Amino acid sequence: MPENKINYGEEIINWDVEEYDRHERGFGWYFLAGLINVIFVSYAFWSNNFLFAVIVIMASFVIILHDSGEPNEINFSITHNGVVMGDKFYDFDEIKNFAIVYKPNQDVKKLYFEFKAPIKNRLSVPLYGQDPLIIRGNLLKYLTEDLERKDEPISEVFSKNFKI
Repeated sequence: MPENKINYGEEIINWDVEEYDRHERGFGWYFLAGLINVIFVSYAFWSNNFLFAVIVIMASFVIILHDSGEPNEINFSITHNGVVMGDKFYDFDEIKNFAIVYKPNQDVKKLYFEFKAPIKNRLSVPLYGQDPLIIRGNLLKYLTEDLERKDEPISEVFSKNFKI
């Protein structure tokens, strides 16, 4: 049976990215996380806030289950109509601007899309071995560039440093 592939427009450039950043966590990280969980659960029982204890325990299980798997490889494409990340399509009309943060000596090579809708999260795409100048040149035909963004967002720096 042929696969039904939706046509989002002529593809300009594409590459495969990991679904999420996987962090290598050692024994120390798990020990500290476990200690923090014990403190939170103890406080929850001490304050008779059993819902908080359940939430902390469930979050711990989710992190452990999530950590046991490998991130899937998904395709990212820039087309004449928008960008495609896996099975999600984002029309250029939905996107406010883009920014490229390229600092190879700091191991930062990312493409960011900010959306017009305030409830949509920023889309962060690793560049890997892609040429940022080619990507920038193609995106400038459809979107404005955020020249103010020079660094990774604080949330991503925090996530990378604490391996969350």
